[in-house]
Amino acid sequence: MSAVLNTLNSDPRLLALAKPYCDMSPAELLAYFQNRPHVRYFSVIDEEQNTLEKLDGILRNRFEFNHEPYQLDDDFDWLSNPSSDVEWLILLHKFYYAVGLGRRFQQTGDTRYRDKWQALSRSWIDRVPVDFLSSDVTGRRVQNWIFAYRYFVSEAAEPAIDAEFHLDFLASLQQQVAYLCNNLTSARNHRTLELYAIFLAAVVFPELRGADECLSFSIDELQRNLQTDLLADGVHCELSTDYHHIVLRNFLGIRRLAMLNNIELPADMDAAIKKALSFCLHTHKPDGLIPAISDGDSANFLDLLRQGHELYDDPAMLYVATAGKKGQAPAERSKTFAASGYSILRSGWGEQGEAYQDERYLFFDCAPLGAGNHGHLDLLNIEMAAYGRSLIVDPGRYTYDESGDTNWRVLFRGTGYHNTVQIDGKDQTRYAPHIRKYKIQGPEPVREFKCALHWPGFDYLHGIAASHEYPVIHERKILFVAGEYWLICDVLRAEQAHNYELRFHLDTLAEQRASTQVDAAGLRVDSPNLIILQAPQPATQLTLEPGFVSPSYGIKQPAPVVKFSAHAANYCFLTVLFPYQSTPPQLTLKRLPVSLDGDVLEDHLTSALSIHSSQPHGEFCDELFIAHGSGGGYTFADLKTDSPFLFRRKDQSGRVLAWHAEATAVEHG
Repeated sequence: MSAVLNTLNSDPRLLALAKPYCDMSPAELLAYFQNRPHVRYFSVIDEEQNTLEKLDGILRNRFEFNHEPYQLDDDFDWLSNPSSDVEWLILLHKFYYAVGLGRRFQQTGDTRYRDKWQALSRSWIDRVPVDFLSSDVTGRRVQNWIFAYRYFVSEAAEPAIDAEFHLDFLASLQQQVAYLCNNLTSARNHRTLELYAIFLAAVVFPELRGADECLSFSIDELQRNLQTDLLADGVHCELSTDYHHIVLRNFLGIRRLAMLNNIELPADMDAAIKKALSFCLHTHKPDGLIPAISDGDSANFLDLLRQGHELYDDPAMLYVATAGKKGQAPAERSKTFAASGYSILRSGWGEQGEAYQDERYLFFDCAPLGAGNHGHLDLLNIEMAAYGRSLIVDPGRYTYDESGDTNWRVLFRGTGYHNTVQIDGKDQTRYAPHIRKYKIQGPEPVREFKCALHWPGFDYLHGIAASHEYPVIHERKILFVAGEYWLICDVLRAEQAHNYELRFHLDTLAEQRASTQVDAAGLRVDSPNLIILQAPQPATQLTLEPGFVSPSYGIKQPAPVVKFSAHAANYCFLTVLFPYQSTPPQLTLKRLPVSLDGDVLEDHLTSALSIHSSQPHGEFCDELFIAHGSGGGYTFADLKTDSPFLFRRKDQSGRVLAWHAEATAVEHG
């Protein structure tokens, strides 16, 4: 016993290890950890952070994060940030590059990658306080250190690192995990990744002091986090598409790690993970990317569906993960997630003779701001894709940094940078300076997701937004017609006149290629693979504005913005979004008068259109009707209807090919 105490007193690093490992020499410890057979785990690598160019730059102390490269000294200061954006320093301390250095070492045997990993890790251990930056940075660093360790130690053919450094590494890891246990973020996605880091460390390093307690603690808290952070429909409570998938990736990692090491998890975890995977499945666009809703990037998370298929043997997950090449198409074509307020409309899954990537897709956002501080001021926003790419896009987040002459963070978060109606130039929620940064200071709009219907060949959505910033009610109704195109109906109700600006943000391919035309036939925008069309109204003006979209953090690319504007009290914008594959269809759009009890109604009380289209697969006349008031007995064309909406398609001979209405509709005349 006295010999052990003397060893611990002489080398306090061994306090990080439980018995009998604290009795081993550094060389014995390294040999043991390299050859232990009972722990199984995997590495997760961020490919964007670990390109060969970036890794070779790090060998020369050239670090590039968020598209900002900086050449640092050999003896650089970890606590100093060369960028004005704190996210740069955060990425430096998260050590994503450690995993890339490990993989390159395993692939090439080039010791420069190993030496750089050791030098950077040792430098961090020697110079950085364990509480520097927030706990989520510690959590991500712990994960990446363990993922990198697998390449340098667990899977190395022979001892590849210095035994003294190895002991330093274990001691620092134990210290960081203990710090996390006592300093967890209170809730949501940061807490999840921190708990995953604790769970990962306890599973991969059961030899660390306190590992058993950490394992039990992390499982209990992860279950609680899953219950509190996922809504009833499986969507993460922060209501960011990107962060939903980051949290899901963490839980899938936990589930896989538990399965590999025969660790029992609470039974209800699987049910919650499956619900989260359902949102993942439906949210991915036909091109394999997700829309960047509320502080996100337009990223690809299809690997999560592959993992879900491996865990739960769900053929629909495999189908979407492989773009229809394997598995079985999902049973639901369109899907509404009622608890969150999100709805995804889709023409199909490529199972009816059409290419998977060519299917039409629309994401509708009738969600609240969400927990945390990631919500954008974008109620009733949409994103639309067809024929292999996005055509109307949510511009994304671009940056969290508010420095500089232009506050891009505020712009990208604001209502004007989304595909909805902006009123009097204001945001839907008060967003104003507070101390050093902008902060949401007013209540968010009152919202109602009033209706979501998904029928074969037809979908109908209805959402309502009532902002506290202006006395206007905005209703958006969306008809998805025959899986081909959309009618977007925006009804504005007010007692006095206001400035209404309806925007559609086009993709980058439309830059210098979009054009407008205004004449007696209507207001028209031609963009690659897309026609946007409105029937003429005297008060409506059409312009193209310069804008930007941000596919990933730190990048903004020019893209035009379509703006329909009007100054009125009660008003209605009726917009046809008509995507096409190669040849633009011939479209003719006409407003149809609607009467109730013999009186012709104003446009803001009801809407009816006829759309004549000539397409490669036929020539059709579609009649579309949307009521904006209560009651029934509306008459238009040769129809009388009690339904709040109606769609009828006829061919050239007048034969009815399709019909959809909620209530009884009587054809006459």
